[in-house]
Amino acid sequence: MAGVWWRDGVVYQVYPRSFSDANGDGIGDLAGLTARLGHIAGLGCDALWLTPFQTSPQRDHGYDVSDYRGVDPIFGDLADFDALLARAHELGLRVIIDIVPNHCSSDHPIFQKALAGDESARERFHFSATPNNWPSVFGGSAWEPVGDGTWYLHLYAPSQPDWNWRDPRTAPFFDEVIRFWFDRGVDGLRVDVAHGLYKAPGLPSLPDGVTPEPGRLRGNPLVCDQPETPGVFRRWREIADGYDPPRVLIGEVNLEPGRAARFVGPDRLHQAFAFGFLVAPWSAGAWRAAGEQVLRHPPVTWVVENHDVVRTPTRYGSEARARAALLVVLGLPGAAYVYQGQEYGLPEVDVPEEARQDPAWERSGMSRDGCRVPLPWSGGFSAGPGCESAESGPPWLPVPEGWDRYLESPTLPLCRDAIALRRLLQAEGVLSADDPVVWSVDGDDRLTARRPGFALVVAMGAGPVAVPDGEVLISSGPLAPDGRLPADTAAWVREDVR
Repeated sequence: MAGVWWRDGVVYQVYPRSFSDANGDGIGDLAGLTARLGHIAGLGCDALWLTPFQTSPQRDHGYDVSDYRGVDPIFGDLADFDALLARAHELGLRVIIDIVPNHCSSDHPIFQKALAGDESARERFHFSATPNNWPSVFGGSAWEPVGDGTWYLHLYAPSQPDWNWRDPRTAPFFDEVIRFWFDRGVDGLRVDVAHGLYKAPGLPSLPDGVTPEPGRLRGNPLVCDQPETPGVFRRWREIADGYDPPRVLIGEVNLEPGRAARFVGPDRLHQAFAFGFLVAPWSAGAWRAAGEQVLRHPPVTWVVENHDVVRTPTRYGSEARARAALLVVLGLPGAAYVYQGQEYGLPEVDVPEEARQDPAWERSGMSRDGCRVPLPWSGGFSAGPGCESAESGPPWLPVPEGWDRYLESPTLPLCRDAIALRRLLQAEGVLSADDPVVWSVDGDDRLTARRPGFALVVAMGAGPVAVPDGEVLISSGPLAPDGRLPADTAAWVREDVR
């Protein structure tokens, strides 16, 4: 498994709670995932990324970790994780896991000591008798009173206190965490809130008139992108490079690409997520601008769906647009990430308010539950390979009636075919992660991204557009009878470069 697969591989994101349930309790688990790894391998993916499965009270569904070296019992145990890792490697899949170094759970033993008044433990977090005016990403104040005249900092939920990375014990603590998982055979880490970690010295208040964008950490420059933060990943890169084969570090660096580039390099993170398409409207001009900006700072990862955003059929307005967007991310140089269910064209679900579980909903009215509804496996979420129980409880989030109709979505064969074609073109040397890209937008809102001998074209306007001269290799929908590309459709074209 040596090589630089991460530069142009396809990674499948797994949200374990919602992937597959083996024990019938209505919550996805590691055994359920292991039993269905063939689906991910069958898509042609190079790797899978698991969002947190470590020990947690699950107040933010795993992003509140109470034991970084354990497996939460709702997902299984370390033996289940080892079995998952072994089976994935048998199938040729690398495994990337989430690490959450910005904050932990309020149940973490060190934080519990801090709450009890242990001053040494309090120094490992951010306690203050005079809290500043920082807001929480999830809404409200970022400070929670303890009851003794002090407050502690939580940039997300009150159950997620922020670690103090200026304390000399924090870095060695996480060195041991990442070594634990690398020693176990994990191929890489996805680093949550990688642009956070260090806060401005002295924790000053925001100036009057500065109001951070709701739901975005980067809106507060005092809590992210501090000059010391990339140094954390220099330290981690030394550790990762010490393994054979070297392990991979991929950061959630939610900054504009020029700033995010400071976190990536031969002695830092291998890659940082490119979020431009996640926020761009369905517009040829907007997608060109986002793509050009991202590609100024390779190596690149492309994503249009994940566990925190509205699913593409709903966000872009149709399943046809979602299929076109999938073909776009698979047709650009760099790595591509596919979120579970994206291959079925799943839409966002309007989860009833009484069933919502996202802590952000409780504090701000924003809910991410709609993109986390369990997958519609044939026979049900708690049935099929790996299921140990003939009887099962209801899924942890309600599944819409007729949800399994998406198993017949045309998005699934498109996803498989596009990944297979991508792999073939890479093997033939037609496509490379280092290809230059020339973007153009025509008057009829035709977006074209050209690589040497290859064109990605998307009809993003109201009507059909001409296809560049050459061989149409694949399209996200049928071409019109006159050979043009219908609205809301994408195609790959092998161009004649003579």
